[in-house]
Amino acid sequence: MAANGQQRSGPVPIAPAPRTHGGPDRSGSGGPSQPAMSYACQTCAKRKVKCDKLASACSRCRKAGLECIYQVPDPRSRKRKVSDDVLERLARYERILQQNGLLDAETSTVEEMSSRESASASHIKPRVSKSGKLLTGQGRSRYIDSDMWYNLGDDTIQHLSDDEEENEMALGDTHVPGGDAPDPLTGAFIGSQQSVLEYHPSHADAMVLWKTHTENVEPLCKVLHIPSTDKMIESVSQHPEMASKSDDCLLFAIYHVAVFSMTEEECTNQLGQARSTLMQRFHFGARQALVNASFLKSTEVSVLQALYLFLLSSRHWYDPHTFWILTGIATRLGQRIGLHRDGEKMGLPPFDVELRRRLFYQIFPLDGGASQTAGIDFVTLPEFWDTQPPLNINDDQIWPGMTEKPVEQTGATDMIFCLSRAYVGKNLVRSGKPINSTSPLNFPDHHEAEKVISAAESEVEEKFIRYCDIVNPLHFLTIGLARSGMTAMRLKIRLPKIRDQTATDAERKELFQLAQKTLDTDAAVHAHGGTRRYQWHIRPFFLWGTRDSFIFILTTLLKRRDLLSTEEVNAAWKSIAQLYHNHDELFDDKQTLHVALRRLALKAWDSYLPNSSAPEPGFIDTLRTLREEREKKQIRRDRLICSTDATSSTGPSLASDVNTSLGSLSDSIGFEMGPNFEIDVDEWVFWGQLMQDHQTQGRQQ
Repeated sequence: MAANGQQRSGPVPIAPAPRTHGGPDRSGSGGPSQPAMSYACQTCAKRKVKCDKLASACSRCRKAGLECIYQVPDPRSRKRKVSDDVLERLARYERILQQNGLLDAETSTVEEMSSRESASASHIKPRVSKSGKLLTGQGRSRYIDSDMWYNLGDDTIQHLSDDEEENEMALGDTHVPGGDAPDPLTGAFIGSQQSVLEYHPSHADAMVLWKTHTENVEPLCKVLHIPSTDKMIESVSQHPEMASKSDDCLLFAIYHVAVFSMTEEECTNQLGQARSTLMQRFHFGARQALVNASFLKSTEVSVLQALYLFLLSSRHWYDPHTFWILTGIATRLGQRIGLHRDGEKMGLPPFDVELRRRLFYQIFPLDGGASQTAGIDFVTLPEFWDTQPPLNINDDQIWPGMTEKPVEQTGATDMIFCLSRAYVGKNLVRSGKPINSTSPLNFPDHHEAEKVISAAESEVEEKFIRYCDIVNPLHFLTIGLARSGMTAMRLKIRLPKIRDQTATDAERKELFQLAQKTLDTDAAVHAHGGTRRYQWHIRPFFLWGTRDSFIFILTTLLKRRDLLSTEEVNAAWKSIAQLYHNHDELFDDKQTLHVALRRLALKAWDSYLPNSSAPEPGFIDTLRTLREEREKKQIRRDRLICSTDATSSTGPSLASDVNTSLGSLSDSIGFEMGPNFEIDVDEWVFWGQLMQDHQTQGRQQ
C-alpha cells in the first residue's frame, strides 16, 4: 500500500517471497499450515506449470533447488476499448462535418478517443492488418479475422484469452480417471492425461538423439532454431521433471523423428536398443505429450512445431485417411495462430517472423502430400494467404529478442534445401495442381506452361542451385530435388498427348528423354555416399515424377522401341535395374501398382530379349520368381474356392472370405489381374488410377 493508503498502481518490483516462521509446510505433518500466496511464482509461471504457491518457496522450486520469487501481477484492465470499426465510422463523419465547416479541423474526437483507449502493454498485444488481427505474447499467438471478435474490443479479447489459458492450465492439471480427455479428438487419439516422465531417455541418449536430428532431419525441414533449441534440450534433458508441457512435446517429437531417421544398426550401436522398441516408446511419449498440452487448444508455436515433427515421422503408424485428417488438423492450428499471414506485415518481431514462415512452408505441403496419399487430388490453402518464403539465412543470424531484420545472404545457407523446394512449390501454385498429383498440370496451353516452368527454373537456379557444392550431400540432394521437380512438370504437361494418343514420334522421344533424365537423377542421388543420412526421406517417396517416368520408359521399351537407338535402349535397362536396386519396395507383392509394374517390366524384357545377347539382370530373375510364387498362390486359391463350392450346399460361400484374405487385385483396380492379364500400355487413365489407388493404400516404409 502507498503512504496515502491507496492501492499502488505502478509496477511492483520483483522481490523474494517473505519467509514466515509459522510452522512446517504443507507437505509436513502437524503444526499450522504455511501461508500461501494468491498467485504463482515467477519460475512456475514461466514454465506454465502448476504452482502450490507456498509463501516461503513453492514445492517445485524447493525440489529443484531454484530461487522462488513472487511478483504481484499487473492489474487487469476491465475498460472496454472502442472497436476499430466504430473509430473508422466516427473519423468519416468528422471529415464530412469538417468539409461543411461544422467542425474545427484541429479538433479530432477520434484521436482523443484513440489516445484514451491505448491500454498499458499487456502480455497479449494486438497487431492489426487489413483483413485480420494477430494477438501475440509469451510464445503464443491467435489470429482473429471475424467482425464479431473485432466488435468485442481488444480488452475483452484479452480477458477471454486469459480465461482460456487459465482453463487450459486447470484442465491440464486435472486427471479424470476413466473420463474423457479435455478435447474431442484427444479422446480418440490417446485418452486421458498421464505423466511421460518415465519415457524420457537419459541425458546422454537425449544428446545423441538431438545430434542425430540436427544432422539427419533438420536440414530437410528447418522448423526449429538450432541454437535456442540446443540450450533447452541441454538443460531440460538433465532435469526432465522440470520440463513444461510444451517442452515435453518438442523433446519427444525430436526423439521420435531422430529414431525414425536412423537405421537398425545405428540404434543398436548408439542407443543400445532395437529401433522398433525406441520408435514405440517415443511415439507414445510424443503422442501423450501432445495430449497433456491440449494441443487442439494450444496457441504455442512450439507445440505446433512438435506436432509437425511428430506427423513427419508417423506416416507408417496411421492409415492414409487418418494421417490426412491429422495433417489437416495441423493446418487448421496453423491458421488459428495466423501462419498464413506474413508475420512482418502483422508487425511481429524478426525472430518470430522467420520461425512462422519456416513452419508454414512445411505444414501446408505436408498436408498436400497427405491428401494425395488419401486419394484426394487437391491441396487447400487458406484464403488470402500471403506468407513469404523464409529468408536465405543461417540460424546464427537470428535469435529471440532481436529487433532488427536479419540481412539475407547471397549463396548457400542452412535453408538451401527448404527454400529451393518452397520456391518450386510457390511457382506450382499457379498451375492449380500439386506436382505429385496423378492428374496433368492445369495450364491453358503448352506455351503458357513452359513460361511458368522456365520462370520457376530460372529463379531456383539463380537463387540456389548455382551456389551448390556437389561434394556437400545436402547441396547434392537439393540439386536433385529441384531439377527433378522441373523435369516432372515438363513431363506432366506432355503426358496428355500420350494419353490421347495424339503425340508425334518426335514428342514421344522427347518425353522418353525427360523420363530417362528423372531416373538418372534418382540413381545419382542414391549413389552419393553422403546422402545416406537422408535415406529416411529419399527412399520411400522417390523424387518428383519418378513413377510417371518409370511407367513411360517401360511402355516405350515394350511398344515403341523402334524410336530408340541401341545405346538408348541399353541405357534405359541399366536405369531400370538401378531403380529396382535402390527401391526394394518395388518387389513388394502386396501392392497392386508394384505387381502391375512387375508384369510390365517382364513383358518389356521378354520383347527385348530376342534382339539382345545381354544376360538377364538379377532384378528380372527376382521378378520372375515373385510372379511364379503368386501364380502358385492363385492356383491354390482357385482350388480352395472350387473345393468350397463343391462341399457347401447351404449358407453363404466362403469364396468371398478367401478372396479377401488373399487380396484380390481385381477388386482394387477394377481389372482382372490373372496370369494372362493384358492391358493397353498406352492407357494412361489406367496407370493414373493405379497410382492413385497405390497412394490410397499407403506407403510402407
